[in-house]
Amino acid sequence: MCIECGCGERAPTTESGRYPRATADHHHHAHSHYDVERDHVHGSQDEHRCHRRRSRDSHVCRHDHGARQAHGGQRRADCSPEAADLTLARTSGERVIQIERDILAKNDRIAAENRARFLTDGLLVFNLVSSPGAGKTSLLVRALAELKRTHLVGVIEGDQQTSNDAERIRATGVPAIQINTGKGCHLDAEMVRRAYRRLPPLKHGILFIENVGNLVCPAAFDLGEACKIVIFSTPEGEDKPLKYPDMFAASSLMVINKVDLEPMVDFDRQQATEYVRRINPKIEVMSVSARSGEGVADLCAWIRRQAAHGRDLAEGTAR
Repeated sequence: MCIECGCGERAPTTESGRYPRATADHHHHAHSHYDVERDHVHGSQDEHRCHRRRSRDSHVCRHDHGARQAHGGQRRADCSPEAADLTLARTSGERVIQIERDILAKNDRIAAENRARFLTDGLLVFNLVSSPGAGKTSLLVRALAELKRTHLVGVIEGDQQTSNDAERIRATGVPAIQINTGKGCHLDAEMVRRAYRRLPPLKHGILFIENVGNLVCPAAFDLGEACKIVIFSTPEGEDKPLKYPDMFAASSLMVINKVDLEPMVDFDRQQATEYVRRINPKIEVMSVSARSGEGVADLCAWIRRQAAHGRDLAEGTAR
């Protein structure tokens, strides 16, 4: 999970400035230097120096100075079972698992608060997830041009760096808030809560959260959305759902994008659908081309049906 992948070493930022991540559970702390907040993950100083330093003789850096010598005077790493402290490894592993549980539990609490707020505002919220380059933003730009005619629409954009995608969204006339996660590999519920406060009122509208391009960590983090929409493109191959089952299992709709490239990349749409239904038998499947516009009207119709259904549910609850 993202404890291992480096997520959380820097606080997320929005275009108006930095706000500190609210999850102290991420095992990092903030320092204030010249009125700029920085945070970092704790780790062994020797370990950090070891991995960052490139030695003159290009040997693998270890702190076991009794290791055997390799050819050319290079020191050989000791990979014997005796060199490993398995007890320490198990203890560290247990600690990591507990930290993960704490992070997810806190995120789930905030996500539940987000969901309650969205319900109060009569808002339908979609969490858009994909690999980098699958075409989320291009598809969203196409869909927004149609949806904004009938609904209030807003977007929360998640990327590690730049505001490029938010600017593309705003060019359609739809309000968008950019979150830059730095080294973070996903959005979390607290980031969404803060970003939502900065959007104009969207009561009885639709909110799209475009997550960071990543098919792993975002699967575990509830943001308070009504459902996840997973997008993957034909050049990625039919077996994407089998390689990243958690994300496809957590999604309500799979959108196959770039179908205009299907003949050129030898993509089998029927096979892709069969694979995803092994993982999630209830998932709906649609095919689109953000470039040509093929299938976008059908996608917008699907979104409008969800909005109407959500409104009916909200009105029934109010009664």
